[in-house]
Amino acid sequence: MALQALQSSGVAFRKILSHFPEELSLAFAYGSGVYRQAGPSSDQKNAMLDFVFTVDDPVAWHSKNLKKNWNHYSFLKVLGPRIITAVQNNYGAGVYYNPLITCDGRLIKYGVISTSVLIEDLLNWNNLYIAGRLQKPVSDFSEEDLFTEIAGLSYSGDFRMVVGEDKAKVLNIVKPNMAHFRELYGSILQESPQVVYKAQQGSLEIDKSPEGQFTQLMTLPKTLQQQINHIMDPPGKNRDVEETLLQVAHDPDCGDVVRLGLKKSVVYSSLKLHKMWKGWVRKTS
Repeated sequence: MALQALQSSGVAFRKILSHFPEELSLAFAYGSGVYRQAGPSSDQKNAMLDFVFTVDDPVAWHSKNLKKNWNHYSFLKVLGPRIITAVQNNYGAGVYYNPLITCDGRLIKYGVISTSVLIEDLLNWNNLYIAGRLQKPVSDFSEEDLFTEIAGLSYSGDFRMVVGEDKAKVLNIVKPNMAHFRELYGSILQESPQVVYKAQQGSLEIDKSPEGQFTQLMTLPKTLQQQINHIMDPPGKNRDVEETLLQVAHDPDCGDVVRLGLKKSVVYSSLKLHKMWKGWVRKTS
């Protein structure tokens, strides 16, 4: 799927999610409305979007959703959120679906499942109904983890951090300045289609599928992309950068490859500056 298509889809999905209560531990879309498929039903633009919402407390979530989206429910809505949750947990695959809903001009269907039920299905393959649809791996981490990585980018491979300077320096920069980091990066995280940013919980989820990683790799600075290409391109192959990045996107060690490319860039500039500094000291002493 093209980069532009992925980005526009992410924005559209976020707009749809804004119509529902925020207390979601996980939300994902699947099916032909998300990824193009071959065959006669391949009209992706008009295909129904299928969502699954995972919630920690189904009763509380249905209660809030009934207030926001009363018309989404069948006759069960008059019986209240506890009965809806009982139907959800005790019948079928542990999912309660509201089908044929028009939201932001798109026809959608969404299922609600308890977090504990989903985990059981993922671990034990009780019925593989939702687990079988959850094929997009995601990575969950905290704001502090992210901001520490960002603040430490220029130190990766830095000669000074290896031989002498305090290695806790980066964390000492981040911890007292979390509010400033949020102000600087918050809007970027909210708008990124590859990131689910839970600001109140201070956590993020990032798309780790090959498609998602390729999108992220294509937004890296050109110099870093070229460094990754240099690392991964076998002698005599002479592949272009985009081809190499596509290969890296499918590599389980994608993150390590990017870190190695960054480290090589920083090592080169750090050692160069260190040599210049030593030469200047000799001249002035």
